[in-house]
Amino acid sequence: MKRRIGFIILFGALAAVLAGCTEIHKPITPESKGFWNEYIVYPLSWLIKYVAGLLGGSFGLSIIVVTILIRLLILPLMIQQTRNAKAMQALQPEMEALRKKYSSKDAQTQQKLQQEMMLLFQKHGVNPMAGCFPILIQMPILIGFYHAIMRTREIAQHNFLWFDLGEKDPYYILPVIAGVTTFIQQKIMMAGSAQQNPQMAMMLWMMPIMIVIFAINFPAALSLYWVVGNIFSIVQTYLIKGPEIAAHSGGAKK
Repeated sequence: MKRRIGFIILFGALAAVLAGCTEIHKPITPESKGFWNEYIVYPLSWLIKYVAGLLGGSFGLSIIVVTILIRLLILPLMIQQTRNAKAMQALQPEMEALRKKYSSKDAQTQQKLQQEMMLLFQKHGVNPMAGCFPILIQMPILIGFYHAIMRTREIAQHNFLWFDLGEKDPYYILPVIAGVTTFIQQKIMMAGSAQQNPQMAMMLWMMPIMIVIFAINFPAALSLYWVVGNIFSIVQTYLIKGPEIAAHSGGAKK
């Protein structure tokens, strides 16, 4: 969990750094040089414009469709993350037993605890880092979206619903929706485990708050991307963990 929090902090820091880089003021074109421009920013810009052409020129609808396409591409990884989280939840009693067994805070005991934890994970085929992989993959995509939008004038200046894609949401509606959908997505992902693990319960609230803060300060198009991605993840997670979520919801009502 500490690693995951660290990755989220890194995610925010990297987004802030790349968002402020000097190239953000340079239009993206087929002639733009560099790995970042040639293989991430320009392809995203081209794809958004191409899909918009198929949808009557709506860049907002295009971003929604492109977001779904990207989510479909990384779907196997997201499914693996969900299954891994379920397996980690099942191991919580054994992990807690190990923490009690090696409760001393000296370096030797903590090293032994880590070794026992790794053996436990290997025994059950669980990867404790699997939950971080989707975040790492989405980092360049999200930042690439930012650059593709801001460096493609026709996208940045396009109006969709009540906002301009390249400007902040004037009414803060999308940032709030982004935070709410992040909370729901986290809630169903952690169904049954947040009550057992105080760190996970903290994460349930920390992640949505951070997303709202980011969304308030970034173009509305990024919030749109995040909201659509969250809704996709909510549906995906519910389809995979539906019976388990229903069981825990029933237990909570009792």
